[in-house]
Amino acid sequence: MLAKLVLAASLAASVAAHATFQELWINGVDQGSSCVRLPQSNSPVTSVSTPDIACNASPHPSDGICQIMPVEYVLEAGDEVTVEMHQQPNDRSCANEAIGGNHYGPVLVYMAKVEDATSAVGSSAQWFKVAEIGLPSSNPDYWGTEVLNDNCGHYTFKVPSDIAPGNYLIRAEVIALHVASSVGGAQFYMSCYQVNVGGSGSANPPTVSFPGAYNAEDPGILINIYQQLSTYTIPGPTPYATTSPAVANTPYPTTATWNTALQPTTVPTAVPTPGTPGIGKA
Repeated sequence: MLAKLVLAASLAASVAAHATFQELWINGVDQGSSCVRLPQSNSPVTSVSTPDIACNASPHPSDGICQIMPVEYVLEAGDEVTVEMHQQPNDRSCANEAIGGNHYGPVLVYMAKVEDATSAVGSSAQWFKVAEIGLPSSNPDYWGTEVLNDNCGHYTFKVPSDIAPGNYLIRAEVIALHVASSVGGAQFYMSCYQVNVGGSGSANPPTVSFPGAYNAEDPGILINIYQQLSTYTIPGPTPYATTSPAVANTPYPTTATWNTALQPTTVPTAVPTPGTPGIGKA
């Protein structure tokens, strides 16, 4: 913990440690940046009450909707989706941390059903959480962002198998807590992806709004992480149809589950054509 405190003190202001979610994978197929609303910069949002908390500050628009056409290429409920974060644009190198090592905090993923993913306004959408990882181990402290770093910026989740088909936004987020001991210190890094979900589900999970889902004084947002923590309350609602890892008092496995040897160096900018081969389990 002392080492983390020293590192935080020396790097807290480092812009190089900032990051953005930039790429998407579906069932091991690299979608690149073809359907992401890329943020203007890698700087964080720091206010939970601004509309920017939904999909970042004036992100670049995208006309891509991942796996929307043809029918056999539609993202199916129950498919595995992987979001990918890096510090600098187009840098997919596993030699570099996804987000600077002092930026400790949780990783969260939300979805919102929308009429048209290319034009939907994130701050007007209704969101439900589908995945999260906060502090899976307190002996030693090991955060969701460290899972990202150990896996070359990748975090994989399953689309709930029973949700209704149609266009959705996926909101991937990191909340960095290295200077979160005062109100407004937490840093929020998020991007929104545009997808279409197939299948025949009918579920409409309970939703929250951004802004509205978070309060600046929530215990998982206003927190001093440079103390011994036995619990951590992940901000936002309970994930739908899944659970998050409990805080364990044993070391969390740090072995990568992402095959870093197959990590691409380039970033596709067009939605893949049907039949594009993937790398297997993301």
